[in-house]
Amino acid sequence: MSRTPTCFKCGAFVRLLASRIQPCLFRQHQSSRANLRRLLSSTQPGENVRPLDGVKVLDLTRVLAGPFATMILGDLGAEIIKVERPGAGDDTRSWGPPFVGDESAYFLSVNRNKKVHTSVAVNLKDPRGAKIILEDGDPVRPGVAMTDLATGLYTHGAIMAALLQRHKTGRGVHIDCNLLSTQVACLTHIAANYLNAGKEARRWGTAHESIVPYQGFRTKDGYLVVAAGNDKQFVKVCKVLGLNHLSEEPNYKSNTLRVQHRQELLHILSQRFLEEVTGEWLRRFEGTGVPCGPINNIQQVFSEPQVANNGLILEMNHPMAGRIAVPGPAVRFSTFESREPMPPPMIGQHTVQVLRDSLSYSDDVINQLLASGTVAQNEVH
Repeated sequence: MSRTPTCFKCGAFVRLLASRIQPCLFRQHQSSRANLRRLLSSTQPGENVRPLDGVKVLDLTRVLAGPFATMILGDLGAEIIKVERPGAGDDTRSWGPPFVGDESAYFLSVNRNKKVHTSVAVNLKDPRGAKIILEDGDPVRPGVAMTDLATGLYTHGAIMAALLQRHKTGRGVHIDCNLLSTQVACLTHIAANYLNAGKEARRWGTAHESIVPYQGFRTKDGYLVVAAGNDKQFVKVCKVLGLNHLSEEPNYKSNTLRVQHRQELLHILSQRFLEEVTGEWLRRFEGTGVPCGPINNIQQVFSEPQVANNGLILEMNHPMAGRIAVPGPAVRFSTFESREPMPPPMIGQHTVQVLRDSLSYSDDVINQLLASGTVAQNEVH
């Protein structure tokens, strides 16, 4: 996952060795939103310093959750050293404080010896989590491993908080992030409904449990999501659809009533949406204030001008694959930008470099390690 220089690749858990990190100050300009936008978008000369410059990460993770977290840390300036298939090694406690650690996302806190892969963890009956539950039929797995990625995001945030805490206290902390905790935490209001009212979750497909209409509708050539979050927006939806009489119907005068009469209302709306193509509906909804948008395929996503404007397509030269493109970081900073993104490394691409430059091993020792097969160097041309 890493887009930063690395030496070895993956393993079983993360240890973060932090040197020093300076606190980041954000000062909001109070005069106007325009000034704030200019403040956020401008980068002054000499300010291209990334938040985690000077932080070293020893990454022994594998599969997805851990590498996704360290990729984000690398995007923020951390130096990532990834190790593939580590042996028993020294007790990590011998490194001494300060360190920040992340327990592997693939070890459940209830049983440290039991590995749990995503395909097992997602079998939790979670209508909003790793498996999408349609209104009928079998559960459907989403296109990406959302639980792994969310665990990586939790891990990244926890490490950043721990770094800030270390700056204040001078002490390190052990962090435990795992797939199970991520899935349960992300249930949010679904979990609260059960814990406080004993309410079991239902299947809703793309619809919303307590707001109508708030879902995807089939059009003549695709799908359109329309979200009428209040009564005024419902009136606007009716106007766009040419169904003004619906907003005056007693059964649809309030959202509570619309939820009660969900099926009959959605049938009327669904039939109307089928009469035009998605693009025409988008044109008609433009400027109404009603949240709506198409359900795009991947080609349409990366054809969207705002995707390019947000820097979400990063091109770089890969040592084996040549010129490649990957998704860019989701967050942008006013004080730095990724001008020279690094490609995902080959396994063992930087082995000798790290042994020599970071660990100060002599050439004789490095050659012995290579000859014995203890380490491997990938000769990339």
